[in-house]
Amino acid sequence: MLWNLTGGPDGGVHATDVTNASRTLLMDLRTLQWDAELAAAFGIPMSMLPEIRSSSGEFGTAEPSSLLREVPITGILGDQQAATFGQAAFDAGESKNTYGTGNFLIVGTGERIVHSADGLLTTVAYRLGDGPAHYALEGSIAVTGSLVQWLRDNLGIIHDAAEVEELARTVADTGGAYIVPAFSGLFAPYWRPDARGAIVGLTRFVTKAHLARAALEATAFQSVEVVEVAARAVHAEIAELKVDGGMTANDTLMQLQADLLGIPVVRPVVAETTALGAAYAAGLATGFWSGLDELRANWREDRRWRPSIGDDERAARLATWRRAVQRTFDWVQPGD
Repeated sequence: MLWNLTGGPDGGVHATDVTNASRTLLMDLRTLQWDAELAAAFGIPMSMLPEIRSSSGEFGTAEPSSLLREVPITGILGDQQAATFGQAAFDAGESKNTYGTGNFLIVGTGERIVHSADGLLTTVAYRLGDGPAHYALEGSIAVTGSLVQWLRDNLGIIHDAAEVEELARTVADTGGAYIVPAFSGLFAPYWRPDARGAIVGLTRFVTKAHLARAALEATAFQSVEVVEVAARAVHAEIAELKVDGGMTANDTLMQLQADLLGIPVVRPVVAETTALGAAYAAGLATGFWSGLDELRANWREDRRWRPSIGDDERAARLATWRRAVQRTFDWVQPGD
């Protein structure tokens, strides 16, 4: 996009920022430069890789014929890193969880590179100008919002994604049913490509309303597991979870998330924080924003959900969820 906006074959800027470069897994996290050995292993010529720059700085100017008409381009961030930046989660231990087709948790580790033994990815969170890089751990969950789409498109339980909350609220619990949406295996913290989706705990009592609620709980349970391993990796408790993305409009899901996490869940006024984070990075480079303190002050809380269940109930429900997850393992066998 940068290359095309700045002229493409007619002098376009071939560059990217540290966050996008880190997601290719070809960049050395310490030097913030392409790793020649890794590039060679994948048969990628170093000459075709873009220049790696900071997330906030002067990248180039949009060509006159483009829609931006000579506007300077001063900020580039990867999707989840931009959402984190938009949440003003700049420091070590600060986190956010994005609820979309899948879920993506990022927990900052500051200027320290932290590696996880539980399947989280180490990534660059951001770099401003000539300052040091800030790092993070990322936990990816494959199926959350897309599970609601599956209820709509494949099963016909609902006609619109927004209906899932209304249907789920007609019952007090899932009736003992659990949905593990391992449609293409499980991502963090399991990384089990052999797993496949399962609905367990079914009895004749279970209705479509119970399945709708189980779908919301599946999103919350998966996020709990990723938050737990992230807290272990950074050796700190996560005091609250900032959330963003389309599914955060579902108040029932947000309450379930707070209940199962045992910590407050906080939604900002601006739920689409990815675009906001990119704007923050661009504005810092041009002087529109004075610094991170101004961005922190600009963040506004919309609503906060606090846990409404006790520790014993929370532990019991998580234990049952983990038994359900175990049932999905080893479904795909070698040669299948």
